[in-house]
Amino acid sequence: MAKRNTLFIRIVEGKNLPIKDITGSSDPYCIVRIDNEAIIRTATIWKTLSPFWGEEYNVHLPPSFHTISFHVLDEDSLSRDDVIGKVSINKEALAAKPQGLDGWVNLTEIDPDEEVQGEIHLQISVLGDVPRILRCQVLEARDLAKKDRNGASDPFVRVQYNCKTHESAVVKKSCYPRWNESFEFELDDAPLDTPLSVEVWDWDLVSKNDFLGKVLFNIHRLQSAHQEEGWFRLVPDKPKHSQHEGTLGSLRLQLRFRDETVLPSGHYQPLTELLCQSVGPHLNGNWPDLIMLIDETTTAESRQEVASNLVKLFLGQGLAKEFLDVLFKLELDKTSEPNTLFRSNSLASKSMESFLKVAGMQYLHRLLGPLINRIFEEKKYVELDPNKVELKEAGCTGLHRVHTEAEVIQQSTSLLQSYLSELLHAIVQSASYCPVALCQAFQQLYQCVNKRFPEPEYRKVKFIAVTSFLCLRFISPAIMSPKLFHLREKHADARTSRTLLLLAKAIQTIGNLDTLTCCSKEPWMVPLQPAIQLGITQLKDFIVRLVSCDNSEDLGLQQRMSLQCGSMEKEGFILLHRTKDKSMLMTSPFKKYYVTLSKDTLSYARTQHSKKSSFISLPRIRAVEKVEEKSFGSANVMQIISSRDNGLVETLYLDCKSVNELNQWLSALRKACSHNTDTMSSYHPGIYKGDRWSCCHQKDKADPGCDKTKHGVTLQEWYDPLDPDLESQLIYRHLIGVRQALRKRYQEVIKPEEEDDRETLEGEKKLDGITRLFSVLQDLQNSHTAVEEEERLKNRNFLLELQT
Repeated sequence: MAKRNTLFIRIVEGKNLPIKDITGSSDPYCIVRIDNEAIIRTATIWKTLSPFWGEEYNVHLPPSFHTISFHVLDEDSLSRDDVIGKVSINKEALAAKPQGLDGWVNLTEIDPDEEVQGEIHLQISVLGDVPRILRCQVLEARDLAKKDRNGASDPFVRVQYNCKTHESAVVKKSCYPRWNESFEFELDDAPLDTPLSVEVWDWDLVSKNDFLGKVLFNIHRLQSAHQEEGWFRLVPDKPKHSQHEGTLGSLRLQLRFRDETVLPSGHYQPLTELLCQSVGPHLNGNWPDLIMLIDETTTAESRQEVASNLVKLFLGQGLAKEFLDVLFKLELDKTSEPNTLFRSNSLASKSMESFLKVAGMQYLHRLLGPLINRIFEEKKYVELDPNKVELKEAGCTGLHRVHTEAEVIQQSTSLLQSYLSELLHAIVQSASYCPVALCQAFQQLYQCVNKRFPEPEYRKVKFIAVTSFLCLRFISPAIMSPKLFHLREKHADARTSRTLLLLAKAIQTIGNLDTLTCCSKEPWMVPLQPAIQLGITQLKDFIVRLVSCDNSEDLGLQQRMSLQCGSMEKEGFILLHRTKDKSMLMTSPFKKYYVTLSKDTLSYARTQHSKKSSFISLPRIRAVEKVEEKSFGSANVMQIISSRDNGLVETLYLDCKSVNELNQWLSALRKACSHNTDTMSSYHPGIYKGDRWSCCHQKDKADPGCDKTKHGVTLQEWYDPLDPDLESQLIYRHLIGVRQALRKRYQEVIKPEEEDDRETLEGEKKLDGITRLFSVLQDLQNSHTAVEEEERLKNRNFLLELQT
């Protein structure tokens, strides 16, 4: 049994943001924080008060997380970035809406007294009879907010009870202080409802002290237990009324939180077998009714998630082609007008989209990468619409003579033809390396449509069915938004974005196999018509080659082109610093290395193709964590702690370019080491320099650590391994939610059809399959109930032990 907390995040757009620049605009970007730890930075959208990001992320979280917040800032190249506002949503609010949150949320002012984080370790006890003494032992704290310019704080503790106050010593330059101090109060003369307040402050010599958080205790409840010890989360003071409320703009967010208890694999075997039987080739189409029921009972809001889960499950079972085949046939049976085929957001369309993103991203990167990079690097001005031509943007032809409108359009046409020609050439050449899973899916789609619409007047429909997914739902969106498909790290600027949009329009027109409609709606596209017409011919030839491949003729080629599910490989140049043996050698700066994460090792060398390299065996890695900013003067440093053959611990420091690159490497390494057994539960976020740790000031280099490891936080990437147990759990959760709709639809449609045919093998198979589904769902529900009851009893027993 395992707990899986996943959070889907889509930062859609912002509106009515305040002006921060002298140009009358802003350059907004968004930082996503989990419990005040930055995990995502969106791209900057330049010169706008209504930015559109459209960025999506899936984050795996530990069960202990509390809050997700979105901080909006204005990027400045010369000074510190301006803070605009934030949106904070706690775990309880996310869990209360299992269907997800989708809407506009007002930005609020960032109050320093509310920006608290971290935990404090306390032991509180009631001693004696007369007089009774309340003793508060302040042991240590971790992960406190950084209030000083040196990237740390100077924390002290203020303990208050019944109008009496004690203060601890100040620990200089540490967010991980250790006090080990004790404070006592008399209980007899205090009212029963008097709370014990423990506050943490940052001491400042000149300005007023900064609030770091507090914890309140009910002493009346504490007296029955006599003692309470543990780590307590620091909470902010009472929120103040903001004078800027409603004036900082708003964000449109889409969030979906999943708190799942995943049972051992054996529990999901009956459900997986049942789903596989519903698409298996051995059935010869006798019982696709389970997929039909799922299709008909899935709402528009959940269709994308259900499609993605089903695709991943069937990919893991090697039945993706068969699953898509069932959906294609169901969609074709419902379609009478071929021009509307696969144009809706049906389960078939969403499943094929998900399939392309899971199985085809490597293919897409190889196909589009060189062209997208060329367009970003050239930054040419391209415009075909006379109403949008800006002559100043186009530059001069020579001797300061400005281009004419006709010259701009002619030059733009030439550039777009060049880009389009390169793209079509890449598409045609891609038939040799297109993954076999994609080839099979398109082949099946092509044949199904051809069988459903064999008439001569519909001879283009089978081609359009393929291009509607390949071009309109995959290649074209990736061209328009390269960042969303991981082709670029940042969004395009306005000029490049317009070039990409025009190129995407051209490939959409080619994908529709129709030049007349486009040119009638947008006559300024006419100059591209010859190139588009040639592209249509090339694309049709490519599709014929794609769907004509014999998958059995070259097993070696098939193996090379197969879907690489589970590949954790990551590589790139990165700054690296290595410590050896007993001391931290700060005289050696970070040096540039080419780092490669493979299945078993993390290796690094001075050049990409160097024969001499060093490596760390992944099973030896004990922790992968961030490093405090003050340690190296950079906020994007991570550490890899590993054990050597002689038993000593070695630390490798990696300095990344950005918070996104930092979290991608953290995430990839944590996932690659997820099955390691000798992992650390605590670590030092600082460095051992001189004779002490910079974080907690402990002098023992072997000290176990002052902060708990955060190995549970990872980002989901397109190349992640499949997780069949989680996918099965999510499908089970969906089916439980629509169980009544499934039963009702089954009784309305399928069951009456079989009432007169119960004696036939086919009828028995259908009835038996549906009945088994409800039985399997009930068994899984019983298993979850038993696990929850066991967990409840365990927590109850723990509380009883604590009280005694």
